[in-house]
Amino acid sequence: MAGHHLLLGKLTDLLTGEILDDTLDERYRQAIARHLVERKGHRAADIEPRRKLLLRAGPRQAVIRVDFIVRAAGRAAMVVRFGPGSIVSRERPALAVARLVAPHQVPVVVVTNGEDAEVLDGVSGAVGGRGLDAIPDRRQLVARAQGFDFPDIPAARAEMESRVVYCYDVDGACPCDDTICRLEND
Repeated sequence: MAGHHLLLGKLTDLLTGEILDDTLDERYRQAIARHLVERKGHRAADIEPRRKLLLRAGPRQAVIRVDFIVRAAGRAAMVVRFGPGSIVSRERPALAVARLVAPHQVPVVVVTNGEDAEVLDGVSGAVGGRGLDAIPDRRQLVARAQGFDFPDIPAARAEMESRVVYCYDVDGACPCDDTICRLEND
């Protein structure tokens, strides 16, 4: 056990070949990766797992990991965020992450608990599909990316979105959560 997270041994990451701690959450992440590659046709090379993202909320800072960023047409086109339990409560921070992982707006946002999913429009936040099968396949994501203008995110907006993610993902998070690294205040 690490904190209250049950360690089941080690496993090999499907996308990178890295050896990772085998936890129930990581098993879900691996199943999501497998779904993206095997059922949705995304190339492993187009999927970036565990991207570190620096968050700032005033003097407080933390680094979180974004589960998956999927590229299409040469740009970050889809963010996939995993979390156990209710997916509705994960919509707003996932939309904020989609405004922070690149200098441009990411058009597709997926929130999933590994068994269910919502596909959100990255700009409006509107739910465009429900269920794991609603996640865009490679062809659909490329088409969406080619028809999207990838607007830049203004610095003031990025600052506010960073605060949103910090509030949802860092404040009150379990100290043993290894997906969050709190940094010393400036």
